[in-house]
Amino acid sequence: MNALEGTEAGPAVFAGTVLVLFGGALLLWTASCARRRTPVALGVPPVASAVLAAAFGVGFLLLGVWCFTRIQGTF
Repeated sequence: MNALEGTEAGPAVFAGTVLVLFGGALLLWTASCARRRTPVALGVPPVASAVLAAAFGVGFLLLGVWCFTRIQGTF
């Protein structure tokens, strides 16, 4: 059985929520820094740090959505 049910659904919902919120916040923060032309990370080339932060933001969003797709059943 691949779908999470019962007691395993709670942690999946928590993890998915945390990952989606963190990924979205990281993308918003990266976009804000890029728009204001401020460094995303100190001591790192601006383009490289913005691309890496955006990639991680998208990755966290996708991982959170994947957690939500593993949940089946009713609450």
